[in-house]
Amino acid sequence: MAQHDLIVIGGGPGGYIAAIRAAQLGFNAACVERESRLGGTCLRVGCIPSKALLESSEKFAEAKHKLAEHGVKTTGVELDLSAMLRRKEQIVDTLCKGVEGLFRKHKIARYTGWGRLAGPGQITVTATDGGVQQLAAQHIVLASGSKPALLPGIELHSDRVGTSTEALSYPEAPQHLVVVGGGYIGLELGSVWNRLGAKVTVLEFLERILPGTDTELADEALKLFQKQGLEFRLGSRVTSARFDLAHNKCLVECAGAVAIDCDRVLVAVGRTPATQDLGLETVGIALDAKGRIPVDDHFRVIKEPQPSGSAAAPSPLTTHSPPPALYAIGDCIAGPMLAHKAEEDAVACVEGIVIGYCHVDYNLVPSVIYTHPEIGAVGKTEDQLQAEGTPYRKGTFPFRANARARTLADVEGKVKILAHQTTDRVLGVHILGPRAGDLIAEAAAAMTFGASSEDIARTCHAHPTLSEAVKEAALAVDGRTLNL
Repeated sequence: MAQHDLIVIGGGPGGYIAAIRAAQLGFNAACVERESRLGGTCLRVGCIPSKALLESSEKFAEAKHKLAEHGVKTTGVELDLSAMLRRKEQIVDTLCKGVEGLFRKHKIARYTGWGRLAGPGQITVTATDGGVQQLAAQHIVLASGSKPALLPGIELHSDRVGTSTEALSYPEAPQHLVVVGGGYIGLELGSVWNRLGAKVTVLEFLERILPGTDTELADEALKLFQKQGLEFRLGSRVTSARFDLAHNKCLVECAGAVAIDCDRVLVAVGRTPATQDLGLETVGIALDAKGRIPVDDHFRVIKEPQPSGSAAAPSPLTTHSPPPALYAIGDCIAGPMLAHKAEEDAVACVEGIVIGYCHVDYNLVPSVIYTHPEIGAVGKTEDQLQAEGTPYRKGTFPFRANARARTLADVEGKVKILAHQTTDRVLGVHILGPRAGDLIAEAAAAMTFGASSEDIARTCHAHPTLSEAVKEAALAVDGRTLNL
C-alpha cells in the first residue's frame, strides 16, 4: 500500500492546486484522476476550450462585420471550422501538459484511475484496465468536481442532443441549434455558434435570462443578444428533447407550445456535484439534499453521527498518529461552482491543515460571463439588497461615454456600483461591457479590503482606459461624474 501525507481525489482546478500547495508546504502529496489528462472539466471540456471558441468566433464575426469601420476592408472571409477546433485543442493540450509539468516540478505522485474511499485514510484506485491499487494517507481531500445537470424527458444522443462537452466540438455549424437554459453556459456556447452561422433559439424556464445576475444588467444584456441574432423564448418549460433517427432531426417539446424541429440541442441547465461512487458510505458520510458533501469552516467533512458504542478500532495507519482526516473542496461542496472558487478552497483547505487557519469569503467570489459584451460581477446584486432591506446608493456609468471604449468601437453596456447608504462601503459591482472579466478584478480587490465608493473614486486611473468607467461609476454614487 503506497502511503502519502496527503492525497487528492480529482485533478481539476481544486484538486491539482491542493496537491501543489501541499507539496509547497512540505507534504508528500499525490493526486488521483481518472482522466488521462489533468485539469478537470474546466481545462479539458469547460472554461478553457469554450473561451478559445468564443475568442475565435468573435474574431470571425469582427472580420465579417466590424473591421470596415476601422478602415480595414475584408472580402471573402471564410470559416475554417476545423482549424478553429484544432486551435482550441492545442490550447487545451498545452495547458494540460503545463499541469503535468507542475506535478513533476513539485514531485507530486500521479495515479490514473477511479479513486474511491475504502475506509478512514484509505483509497482504492481502479485503472481503466481493471487493475487495482491501494493508497493510504493521513489527509485525504475530495475534489471530485461537478457534471452537467439534466432535465426529465431529455434523451441524450451523441452530439445531436448533448451537453456543453459535445457543443465544443460540433463538426459543422448547425442550421438550427436549440439551447435549453438561458444561463452563462448556454449563452456563451449559443453565442459561439450564432457567430459561426447557426440560428440559435434559447429556451429558458424563467421570465428572464442569467438567473442570479443583477436584473438590470441581465435585461440590458438580453436586448444586446437579441440584436446579435439570438432568439429567446422565456417562460418555456421543456418537457422533452430527443433525436428522431428516422427523420434525422431533433425534436424539442415545451409545455403549451408547438414542438421545435432543429439540428442539434444543447442542454445547459446548470451543473450538479459529481459525488457518486466515491465510497462515502465507507466513512459514514451522507450527502445533503443537493448531493453535496457537507463540510465545516475548515473544509473538514462532517460525518453522520455514529451510534453509541459503534466506534471502530483504530487502523494500523493511525495507531501512533491522529485519526486520518477527510476534507472536501470545490464544486462538490456548497458555494459557487466556479474554477477560481475551487482554487481558493484548495489553498485555504491545505493551509488550514498546516497552520490551523483558513478562510474563503464566498460573498466576494467574482463571476464572469464571456459573451460579447462580457458580464462581470462581484458582491450583492441590487435585487438582493432590496430583498434584504439594505439601504444603498447606486452609481452607473455607460461605456458610450468612455474614451477607450470609443477607440475600441465597443461601447455597449455600463458599470454599476452599489454602496451602503450610510457607510459608503461597496456592496456590489456589476459590469456589462468590453473586458468586464478583467475590470471586475479591481472591484473584487477593493471590496476585499472594505473599500468605499469614495476610495475607488479617489484612486487615480490611467487615461484612456476602460477602467476609468469604474472610477466614474464610483463618482456617480455621489452624483458627481466628470464625463457624463
